[in-house]
Amino acid sequence: MIYTSILKKISGGMLCGLLTLTAAAQQKPNIIIIYADDLGYGDVSCYGMKKIKTPNIDKLAKQGVRFSNAYATSATCTPSRFGILTGKYPWRQKGTGIAPGDASLIIPTDHRTLPGMLKDAGYQTAAIGKWHLGLGGKEGIDWNKSIQPGPLEVGFTYSFIMPATLDRVPCVFVENHNVVNLDQNDPITVNYQHKIGTDPTGLENPEKLRMHPDPQQGHNQTIVDSISRIGWMSGGNSARWKDADIAGTITQKAIGFISKNKQQPFFIYFASGDIHVPRYPHSQFRGKSGMGLRGDAILQLDWTVGQIVKALDSLGLTKNTMIIFSSDNGPVLNDGYLDQAVELAGTHQPGGPLRGGKYSAFEAGARVPFIVKWPAGVKGNNTSNTLISQLDLFASFAHLTGQSLQADEAPDSFDMLDQLLGKSRNSRPWLITHAGTLSLISGDWKYITPSKGPKLDRAVNIELGHDLAPQLYQLSTDVHEQKNVAEQYPEKVKALATQLEEIKSKPQSR
Repeated sequence: MIYTSILKKISGGMLCGLLTLTAAAQQKPNIIIIYADDLGYGDVSCYGMKKIKTPNIDKLAKQGVRFSNAYATSATCTPSRFGILTGKYPWRQKGTGIAPGDASLIIPTDHRTLPGMLKDAGYQTAAIGKWHLGLGGKEGIDWNKSIQPGPLEVGFTYSFIMPATLDRVPCVFVENHNVVNLDQNDPITVNYQHKIGTDPTGLENPEKLRMHPDPQQGHNQTIVDSISRIGWMSGGNSARWKDADIAGTITQKAIGFISKNKQQPFFIYFASGDIHVPRYPHSQFRGKSGMGLRGDAILQLDWTVGQIVKALDSLGLTKNTMIIFSSDNGPVLNDGYLDQAVELAGTHQPGGPLRGGKYSAFEAGARVPFIVKWPAGVKGNNTSNTLISQLDLFASFAHLTGQSLQADEAPDSFDMLDQLLGKSRNSRPWLITHAGTLSLISGDWKYITPSKGPKLDRAVNIELGHDLAPQLYQLSTDVHEQKNVAEQYPEKVKALATQLEEIKSKPQSR
């Protein structure tokens, strides 16, 4: 196969003689967060996927703890990423919605982040893969110069990122502060307001496309690698990525970082581009799933997980490395491109038993796969229905590494270390999710605040959960959210609405 093991690309010297490194030589565990993009609750086989197998992800679950009641903060990508790295609900800060490709950095540089806290604990920290949290200051980004502030200014010691998403320009990698392989004689210009340059667009030159955008959703501006994107870009031709190579490139960067830092504790925030549109995985995976490009991208994601695990095995780091696998939000099939994801899904339900999907206030919007593996600290083959949020990684890792948190750090993060390690089944007392409107989950109950807006996003065929009336669901008996019992339990609605307002006015995690 053309796309053979990334490990073979690493020189033999890196792999030889390393098995003598043991967990005893390093007390603090390495930590790797593998963050999938748009992967639904039911999109991997250990969570019920029947049509294709995800053996590497399933193996994480078999060797660790698989959570059935874990949540991202939001039903879309940018806010969830903000939440996991700051321990703060994104709706507490303006400007944390889905970011354009030329957005300024939205994470404040004057407060410690999750990677910053771990750096203070002696970790080398890396952001690898999708960023989508903005770059540069309010004055805008000059892609042809040193780009900052960015990941290095919010706690990472190394970064190799796609600035936004795969469907947004600029379609380049940024390593630390600079665009990779940029020719200064071919400078990059980006605009999200109007067309610039002479590059063909999907709207004007559909004959140049290998994948056509959905006419209802745009995605028809500058063409990069035969796929039209959101936004206009000119220049930077030597720096533009090839979609089929993205997974391999960022996986190799992660393995290289692991190899370089094998003798000290490291933290990797590995944010895969899979399975976000435009889905165009490597030829090793295209056509293999029987479910079109979306299914093929799931296979590629599973391969990525396997490659990282193999690297840890080869370097003798498996026992003392904690891997957390999750997703930034729920699933969506047709999200801008006509790639037959809907037609080829068949009977598969990407949200599993849950209602809604990406963008939705219903459960499939933010309830996501969540797996924790750490052979030195977690017993395998464990399942947990503990209510937990990705926000809780901040306070939990602080506990794990002996770090104290200031009152204004990670304000919404609970210390759930015992739960992550499978030693406790105690749930968070409450949890909030965001999808245009806020929802409060407390005990068995879920309250969705009244909101204006369409009930259905017709472009993606997902129920959004908007309703002018309050909604109340008893998740223990109605995980499908089919029966709104708000009128039946008005006192419960009132109590939860009051509780939500109190939480909004002041964080209550510590």
